[in-house]
Amino acid sequence: MLRLASFLLCLAAPALAFGQAPDTLKKIRDSKTVTIAYRTDALPFSFEDDDKKPAGYMVELCRGVIAAIERQIGVVPLQVNWVPVTVQTRFTAVSSGQADMECGATTLTLGRMKQVDFSSLTFVDGTGLLVRTATAGSSLKDLAGKKIGVIKGTSNEQALADAMEARSVKAEIVPVKTRAEGLEQLEAGAVDAFASDRVLLIGLAMKSRDPKALTLIGDALSYEPYAIVLPRGDYALRYAVNSALAQIYRSSALMEIYNRWLGGLGKPSPAVEMMYELGRLPE
Repeated sequence: MLRLASFLLCLAAPALAFGQAPDTLKKIRDSKTVTIAYRTDALPFSFEDDDKKPAGYMVELCRGVIAAIERQIGVVPLQVNWVPVTVQTRFTAVSSGQADMECGATTLTLGRMKQVDFSSLTFVDGTGLLVRTATAGSSLKDLAGKKIGVIKGTSNEQALADAMEARSVKAEIVPVKTRAEGLEQLEAGAVDAFASDRVLLIGLAMKSRDPKALTLIGDALSYEPYAIVLPRGDYALRYAVNSALAQIYRSSALMEIYNRWLGGLGKPSPAVEMMYELGRLPE
């Protein structure tokens, strides 16, 4: 009898786990409120404008997603609560239910999928290196024996370590907590380079004391696919978000959003163009 009970419990376990999946859309519908986590330090993807309001490429994409969700659940308009998060708190905010999704500059990785889910891709970037213009060299190899700052716990940290090993480069990796700290150390000469996503480094340089004193070197050291962070196992919300993104990618609004925030970088790269094409999922 005990063995039979154990067997039945094992059969029921998947169903119980499935039944415990979050139902964020119901919560949003019932409360008429959606809570969005966003980064304040990820220019031009997610930051605060002069009025201290969320702005950027990812923030605008998520505004489009919210508008589509309003139509899907029949609640117009939804109240939107914007919650600032950091590199260290972004995943916990979503997994704990403090936020319904995160719209920043977050790379989708297999390891992170153990904690949260992700939408379709929203951008493709790569890890780069920001140095002082006066620094000699044009590649990672030229930084051998020097100090390279990187935010601890990010995909950039792993990408930098992998690239150094692959190129047999020995340099001192200096962990920092934020991009602002990385920029400060770079400008002060405490580190010789700062590693992060290339587009974010361009945005960071624009905020520096003297943008002409900083430059990107070398090619991308890694593949960094961005996506909206979602609660793990919430299939209905993921479908709603992906459906909304597909609608945006099929519309003229896509290039308006791109040009508004990223047009200064030129046309979308072939990788980004392909990402958009693959994201135009048919109904």
